[in-house]
Amino acid sequence: MTRYPMFGPQQLLSFVAVCETGSFTRAADRVFLSQSTVSQQVRRLEESVGKALLERSSHQVLLTEEGEKLLGYARRIIALNSEAHDALSDRWRDGVVRLGVPEDFAALTAPLLAEFSRSHPHLRLDVSSGLSNELRSAWQREELDIILIKQTDGEKPKASRAEPLLWLDSATWPAFEASPVPLVLFPLNGLYREALCQALDAMGRSWRISYSSASLAALVAASASGLGITLLPASCRLPEHRVLGVESGLPSIDNVELALFYRDNATPAQLALAEKLRQFCQLS
Repeated sequence: MTRYPMFGPQQLLSFVAVCETGSFTRAADRVFLSQSTVSQQVRRLEESVGKALLERSSHQVLLTEEGEKLLGYARRIIALNSEAHDALSDRWRDGVVRLGVPEDFAALTAPLLAEFSRSHPHLRLDVSSGLSNELRSAWQREELDIILIKQTDGEKPKASRAEPLLWLDSATWPAFEASPVPLVLFPLNGLYREALCQALDAMGRSWRISYSSASLAALVAASASGLGITLLPASCRLPEHRVLGVESGLPSIDNVELALFYRDNATPAQLALAEKLRQFCQLS
């Protein structure tokens, strides 16, 4: 039987943390290690596979094609490791509920999720926050039991509501009049990215990507500071933003919805959490 080198669990944890935070510094805080240790572990992981997994610059960290391939496996290996430990313990005798939420709802749902967890002391609640496309893929791979995501099309959800979007620019240092227009957006395949680029193409405006991040908070701050225009949920608007209206020539985007998904064979605990999320978001 062919033997492959084993992936180090801590290396995978550090790699996933860097991917999800977009920063070695934030990843180090998440896994309780120093930044240099996290960087070293990711480099050793790259050496073990013989390929670069991340593209590093002074401003951002992006996944390579090989990194994209490994990320899903890394998450599954980490999850299976946790499940194996739990299977040998009776602490979580009521099972596990795995939930995925968009980053802009992570903080807002935290009190609800904490209360739910306290009311179910023998149920393990695992929450993942990330880009909607990533959460949808994880749900389709059955790595998540419930997801609350943003979508423009796709499978019909159990419940949904319209999600208003705004074209945002800096009020103090507007960027829309620049040529090419600087854009602040999610990485490749991120939600809203294609709509933003297509809108400027339709207007015949040249554009460039000035700031890209998987962090919603980073995009909000970057656009408010004048690094470029962006397309984000209306709830993200800051006082430092100005809204680009129809007079700018940009189209209104009204086909985005906040969508709740859970499986037809959901457990009672999963259904209970899904109902809490439905009420929280006032889904119809």
